Amino acid sequence: MLEKVLSGGRLYKAWMLLLLAIIGAGVICYLIQWFYGLGITGMSRDVSWGLYLANFTFFVGVAASAVMVVLPYYLHNYKAFGKITIFGEFLAVSAVIMCILFVTLDLGQPTRILNLVLHPNPGSILFWDVVVLSTYMVLNLVIAWHMLNARRHGEAPKPWAKWLILISIPVAISIHTVTAFIYSGLAARTFWLTALMAPRFLASAFASGPALLIILCLIMKKFTSFDAGKEAISKLTQIVTYATIITVFFFIVELFTVFYSQIPEHMITFQYLLFGVDGNTALVPWMWTAIIFWIVAIGILLTPSTRKKETTVLIAMVLIFISMWIDKGMALLIPGFIPSPLGNFTQYFPTAPEVFVTLGIWGIGFLVLTIFYKLAISVQEEVGDEDPAH
Repeated sequence: MLEKVLSGGRLYKAWMLLLLAIIGAGVICYLIQWFYGLGITGMSRDVSWGLYLANFTFFVGVAASAVMVVLPYYLHNYKAFGKITIFGEFLAVSAVIMCILFVTLDLGQPTRILNLVLHPNPGSILFWDVVVLSTYMVLNLVIAWHMLNARRHGEAPKPWAKWLILISIPVAISIHTVTAFIYSGLAARTFWLTALMAPRFLASAFASGPALLIILCLIMKKFTSFDAGKEAISKLTQIVTYATIITVFFFIVELFTVFYSQIPEHMITFQYLLFGVDGNTALVPWMWTAIIFWIVAIGILLTPSTRKKETTVLIAMVLIFISMWIDKGMALLIPGFIPSPLGNFTQYFPTAPEVFVTLGIWGIGFLVLTIFYKLAISVQEEVGDEDPAH
């Protein structure tokens, strides 16, 4: 099947070359970081986590969201998701690869990640995060590849595959729950010290991941022979709508709790995020962009005339994807460090090398995703809509 990856039209080849160019730029900037250290990034002593871990946090959610198509299809026999389930699983694999790369980059010297293997510490939340992420990636890769081969040969999946699918569902929930615990377990960072952290992570994951899957399905419908079907897109759109509304509700609940109870340590961080403090307004445009995108997207999805049109649905999905990236990335990670425990306001701005390295990881993720999707579409064209899974 791998020979199919090398074949394609001009648009496909141009896309692959663009991704390779982005990856190349990222590699060059990473080599600079390799020799000069994390000092080339915008991170500092006060803001020790930045763009790398913001993207890590976000893509853990994208990976976990595969459960939103796996669970209805395999557990409830919702056949409308039959054609897109494998795409959701491949999206999860690509997202986890990006997560692992972002964590490795943030360590500075990548060899340090071997400490998790050579000197495991079960008392560390990060150790368990790596365990569940690795397990989830392997599960999805094995399941998706086996299902792809079964479909290609017109065979029913092996019984062991169904057991792996069942195992992957709680693991999908756990990868984002454990990631949330990394933040909420840091008592000195009051912005993250909330029991809502894990529910907020899961709600936003179930919005951002399916939103990206819808975007990809609509792109594939336009440029390839693959069509996910109106019912599948409609049901995914409903999932995204509910998850986005729940995410916004959780955000409002936190605002009420903080400002009604007048908790000083919590209030100042939210003030910094929404309005700025003493001229420090670096994150204000980010947060208000997310809020405006939430309002517009929800308005589109709750209006019958717009939620039935592919063009407006695509716009809503793009707005939700961007807004969730902001909410789960820059607007979640950076305010946890500002102000510092000593009350210092150290602004964080990603540097050009940091941005290019980040884009390079995005390029790797989408290159892997493109290869997987190319294989899946090729099999779809070869065997048609026949699905031996049931």
